[in-house]
Amino acid sequence: MILVTGATGNVGAEVVRALAESGESVRGLVRDPRRATAPQGAELVAGDLGAPESLDFDGVRALFLLPGYPGVAQAAAKSGVEHIVQLSGVSAATGDATNAVTRYMMASELEATECGAAATILRPSAFAANALRWLPQLRAGDVVRAPFPQVRTAVLDPRDLGDVAAAVLRANSHHGEILWPTGPEALTPADQVAVLAVVLGRSLTCQGLTDDEARIELLETTPAEYVDAFFDFYVNGAIDESIVRPTVREILGRPPRTFAQWAAVHAAAFS
Repeated sequence: MILVTGATGNVGAEVVRALAESGESVRGLVRDPRRATAPQGAELVAGDLGAPESLDFDGVRALFLLPGYPGVAQAAAKSGVEHIVQLSGVSAATGDATNAVTRYMMASELEATECGAAATILRPSAFAANALRWLPQLRAGDVVRAPFPQVRTAVLDPRDLGDVAAAVLRANSHHGEILWPTGPEALTPADQVAVLAVVLGRSLTCQGLTDDEARIELLETTPAEYVDAFFDFYVNGAIDESIVRPTVREILGRPPRTFAQWAAVHAAAFS
């Protein structure tokens, strides 16, 4: 049995799907199974990642774990889980514990690697699904106001990340390794908006925000320490998510999906 945390989220749902499609016995951890739907062949169970001692790992041999939940990896290993695939982020490589995002990614990686179970770390690039944050703007008009307009990221389809995680979990492989899944091309926000314009058949424009404008808008919805973290990443250049890596092809035997392919699949969400 493989347990997947965050089973209804962008990544967790894709891990559950991929495992279920392969015929693997998979259990998805959610807060309320009554409000979620599992793909055929999977089951959903209730659990609170904030209370590791309450989680049931009975019969679980492997775990897909979201970052930011202290004690879960230790509880899993203590219960006999043999392999943990820990989701993290590229910033963990910087070792900068003063950055709020990096700090919890590093802590998650450290616990997973020291808990006693075999561990595989995933440090994916930015997700194609992040474009969904533009939905309110696209429903209101044809102009997308985007922060950090100069930053290129090798945007990754969460489905590919789910497939990679599932492949590693099924094979019980890549113990002790750090994997870096990315998409096949590095795109700016304007590049992504241009792709959406073609896919949606609309005349869209991307308006890049100044750093001051970006900070003001981000602070409306995001805690200040995380806004500072994003500025460290994308203004100070603490990380580089533009690097295209061969990880997806090496593990899955096929290239990663393009942003255009992701957008075509999710076009209805933008209507």
